[in-house]
Amino acid sequence: MIGGMSLPDEPGGSWTLLTGHGHVLVEIARNPDARIRDISSAAGITERTAQAIVADLEAAGYLTRTRVGRRTRYTVNPDSLFRHSAQEGMRVGPFLDLLARSDDGSTAEPDDA
Repeated sequence: MIGGMSLPDEPGGSWTLLTGHGHVLVEIARNPDARIRDISSAAGITERTAQAIVADLEAAGYLTRTRVGRRTRYTVNPDSLFRHSAQEGMRVGPFLDLLARSDDGSTAEPDDA
C-alpha cells in the first residue's frame, strides 16, 4: 500500500467505488421506508454516520423526509445534479435507477401492505 491507496496488484484493497453518501442515497432509492438502522447496515456505516449523511443529503436537496406515523419516509429528488465538476449537468436519477435495481433487473418497490 502506498500513501493509503492499494497497489494495483493487491486484490480488492480497502476502497469502494461509492462514498458513504452514495451508498446511503442508493439504499434510500431502493427502500424509501428504510429505518436509519437498515440504511446504516446496508451501507456498512454506523447509525450516527447514516443520520449525519441523511441530514447532508436533505440539506443539499437530494432527498426529503416525511413523517408517516412513527416512521420516516424518504423521497429522492432524481433531478438533483451531481456535485463533482466531472459530472457537471448530470442528474442523479438515472444513476440511482441503475443501482437501485434488484437482482432480477426490476426496480425495488416498497410493499403497500
